[in-house]
Amino acid sequence: MLALHAPASGGARLTAVNVAAEAVGLVIGDRLADARARESELQCHPADLAADRAALRKLALWATRYTPTTALWADGEAPDGFFLEVEGSAHLFGGEDALARDLGERLRGFGLDPKVAIADTVGAAYAVSRYSLQRLVIVPPKGMRDAISPLPLAALRLPADDCATLFRLGFKRIADLIGKPRAPLTARFGALLPLRLDQALGHAGEAIRPQLPPPAYQARLRFAEPILLQEHLIVATTALLEKLAPELERDGVALRKIGLRFFRVDGGVQSLTLGLASASRDARHITALVRLRLERLAEGLDAGFGFDTAVLDGLAVESVKTAQPGLAVQARALTEAEHRARLVDVLSQRLGAASVRHLSPRASHLPEEAATPLPALHGAPPAWLPPPRRGPRPPFLLPRAEPAEVMAGVPDHPPAQFRWRGVVHRVAAAEGPERIAAEWWKRPETPSTRDYYVVEDDAGRRFWLYRDGLYREAHPPKWFVHGLLP
Repeated sequence: MLALHAPASGGARLTAVNVAAEAVGLVIGDRLADARARESELQCHPADLAADRAALRKLALWATRYTPTTALWADGEAPDGFFLEVEGSAHLFGGEDALARDLGERLRGFGLDPKVAIADTVGAAYAVSRYSLQRLVIVPPKGMRDAISPLPLAALRLPADDCATLFRLGFKRIADLIGKPRAPLTARFGALLPLRLDQALGHAGEAIRPQLPPPAYQARLRFAEPILLQEHLIVATTALLEKLAPELERDGVALRKIGLRFFRVDGGVQSLTLGLASASRDARHITALVRLRLERLAEGLDAGFGFDTAVLDGLAVESVKTAQPGLAVQARALTEAEHRARLVDVLSQRLGAASVRHLSPRASHLPEEAATPLPALHGAPPAWLPPPRRGPRPPFLLPRAEPAEVMAGVPDHPPAQFRWRGVVHRVAAAEGPERIAAEWWKRPETPSTRDYYVVEDDAGRRFWLYRDGLYREAHPPKWFVHGLLP
């Protein structure tokens, strides 16, 4: 006989038992000390609850093949089950009975021994799946009371100590609590007991915390035979986009970010997330980006024994003001902005999103802080405000301003000669200065005024230099090369 145990209030309790232990009457939730006293041959090992919960999260992610909303038991419960919200998806699998049977068969194929229950409320589904003797139960609509009445009080997800106290008071089944005055129970056990009862019966609402945020739009495909090849994944992606097209067109929106999930027959899930530079409903363009992403993966997606289900999630959508073509009609001529966005999409998939960036303006006088690079997939950069009247500036700055030795007249004359990176440059022409005042509100301890000059040496090379500080200050100013001009 084998059992696993974990710490709990009042002493360690059993969290799992094998068939032999179950046959002698040991059940999950028994105190470890009592179990050892009853069965001297019982072998007990500490449970790894963190590993169990991680495995259960993986299984719940796999279960999103049936519905986008899956969630583990409440945090206080042992990690041995999860919820599925199937109200809007059961018809895709032939009804609740067919969905429950398919779920049970697949879990048994993974070597598990599941109990599946479908009910109108979270509380009733939990109670029946955990404490009913049947492996598959579908509670008829409004039938929660009859389904949970014969079950023990622990089915209400109450603390073990409260269940023990209720048992001593003569409350052995949920039926014993139904219809009893609430005030004495609330005074003795708090508000949780009546709340759990009302949640199970449907008199109080209960929200579940989904594993993944529900997508704005979703399409799914089930394959008669598992698919293995990358080309099959591309065809499936196109079919998913075409399936989603009417709903997007009806709502006047297009996809800005999508998630693709391919479900393996062995329980694994392979996922891709893909962002677009601008919202699109063009299936050919989006499918081409998916192809590029798959090609960029070192070993592609691990198909295992094949994928039998594919799901496309519209994770982010945007309203489109101009008419876009449907996913199945001929493409129209693209605007310049759309060409630019598609180029960003392609480069981002080939090189990685972090490698394709644009500059976004920031409120700063200092040139090196006046813009920040952001991934281009975040969208078009904000429109730049018209700059104040100033001299020419280089399109790109040096990573850091580099010191230079400069000969210049005082107080505000441009450089006549400077040494930079060990090379002496004689200045043939100069323009400036462009004065940038110190940001004293950001750096009150080191205020500094910069005078920028554009200089051209006798070889025709142009530099952007600045003098940090003024000659009339206590400390002599320093010179730096900040950029190069064409």
